[in-house]
Amino acid sequence: MPTFTGEEAQNYDSRITKLVPGYALIHQLTGAQLLALYPDSATILVVGAGTGKEIVELAQLNPSWRFIAQDVSADMLAIADQHFTKLGLQERVQIHHGAISPQAYQADAVLCLLVMHFVKDNGDKASLFKQMSEQLKSNGRLFIADLEKPVTSFEREAQLIVCKQLGLTDVGEQRMRVNLEHEFYPVDKMRLAELLDIAGFGIAKPFFKALGFAGFVVDKQ
Repeated sequence: MPTFTGEEAQNYDSRITKLVPGYALIHQLTGAQLLALYPDSATILVVGAGTGKEIVELAQLNPSWRFIAQDVSADMLAIADQHFTKLGLQERVQIHHGAISPQAYQADAVLCLLVMHFVKDNGDKASLFKQMSEQLKSNGRLFIADLEKPVTSFEREAQLIVCKQLGLTDVGEQRMRVNLEHEFYPVDKMRLAELLDIAGFGIAKPFFKALGFAGFVVDKQ
């Protein structure tokens, strides 16, 4: 799993919107569901919190929510910490660098958006799902959005066409082609169901789908 450092961390927010069709909608739909589920207080663990943009947006939806911002990149979390401090959110956000110990937190919800496809399916995906399950309360929910294996022979090509329309450069397109082939580890819906079941989750209920990317909400069993 990559750790975004230096320039990669600095440029992440401007780059990611050109790589994921429906990026803003994924976050909007996730926030709306959280607001419907937890209109009052809630503790939300964000796995792969990055620069903190996601938490900043969620914090504006409900002033009673508290957050744990987890990431393996110290550079990304340093940027997030600056954002939280500037906006007066530091008292509502706990920053966690690195892996999370078993049952370190008791969260109402865990968000893992656009993270899991960086994780190899060699036991690492299963381990991360288990870690997230262990951080949830017994009635907690996982929100996951991720790159899936393509369902048609032309889905990846269409995905790249949309990315170019979103502003991806020719160099960026070539880099994305390499990443899709060699750096990402997507799974299909059947394998996702297996991984979730092993970790103690129920059936994944879809809430988003756009050219290779899909979002699901899952209850802890």
